[in-house]
This record gives sequence, C-alpha cells and structure tokens, in this order.
Amino acid sequence: MRHKDIWNGLDKLAGHNGLSVSGLAKLAGLDPTSFNPSKRTAKDGRPRWPSTESVARALTAVGAGFDDFAALIEGKRGASAPLIGFAQAGHDGFFDDAGFPAGTGWDEVRFPGLGAERVYALEISGDSMEPVYRAGDRIVVSPDAQVRRGDRVVAKTVEGEVMAKLLGQQSDRSVELVSFNPDYPPRKFSRNEIAWIARILWASQ
Repeated sequence: MRHKDIWNGLDKLAGHNGLSVSGLAKLAGLDPTSFNPSKRTAKDGRPRWPSTESVARALTAVGAGFDDFAALIEGKRGASAPLIGFAQAGHDGFFDDAGFPAGTGWDEVRFPGLGAERVYALEISGDSMEPVYRAGDRIVVSPDAQVRRGDRVVAKTVEGEVMAKLLGQQSDRSVELVSFNPDYPPRKFSRNEIAWIARILWASQ
C-alpha cells in the first residue's frame, strides 16, 4: 500500500460511515485534525503516514477490520452474506439440496472483498474445533467450492446434524470428518449419510 492509498482508505472509511475525516478522528478519540489533508505532508514535503494505532482506533470506532480497510483501498466495498446459527442449520427446510440457505429474512454478516461467490455465514457453537474455532466465531462457507482432504469444511448429515470439521480420508463409500479438539475422535460416515459438504473460506474471530 502506498502513502496515498492509506489516506484514500481513511477518506473512504469516513465517507462510507457518513463522516468527515475530522468526524472520524473525533469518533476514534483522536485529535480532530489527525486525518486532515494538512497532516499528510510534512513542511519539507516529505509524506507523513498515519500511525498504525490511529488507523486501528478509527476502524474500531466504526466497527470495521483491517480486511475491510484493505477492501476499501482496493475499491471493493464488501458484501453481506446470510448469517445462520448452527441450531437453525440443523432444521429441515433451512437449506436446499445444494447446501445453500432457503428463503429470506436472515441476519447478515459482512464479508470483505466478496465477489460473485455464493456464500453464507454460520456462527460456531460447541468446542469440537477449539482452539481454531471457538463458540461465537463466524465462518463463511461456499457450497460451490471444491473440497479435498485437509480442507476446513461444514458438513450436514441427512439426519440434520451440522458440524464444522477438517475433511479427512474420503472414498467412494465413506467420508471422515476430524475435529481439531483431541477430546473428540474422528467420525466416519457413509456417503449416503452426508447431505452436503461446504468449504470454509473465511473466519471472523
């Protein structure tokens, strides 16, 4: 990222949140002039950079992350994905045969840099994936993405159980799903017991 990219990112961050750069700085608990154009170049003409702390405080003030900031700089606003709890996900009728949410009216979560991918988010419950994923973490998954051994995935059984796991050994007849938490042994299912498997693309922790 170049000097002007960082400052343009702060300009966009302020604008997308209905603020001036002075308003953004004030909201972040900084001097109101911290992000003003006059602060971007020293008297001798050398470029001045905002501190990491000031950028972090600005992002926190508007509820954004560094991934959102990078997406703004790259000209990607980010998009929203449906957010579903694991308890909901296990109910009949919440997904189509391909593993995508059915219907409308879901809560939503922003996914930085989302393009044309069809994705949705799940909120982790339980401790079988600790320490990688903890209860309350949100994962974004794509049923369209190809999966292979070693991928982090979400799987749903035909009986309605939904789980976040590591994809283990696969054959024409069986699928192994592995937990990161050693307290939970690997689970093996026949192919006809699995409704669908979706790859985890991203996690918010």
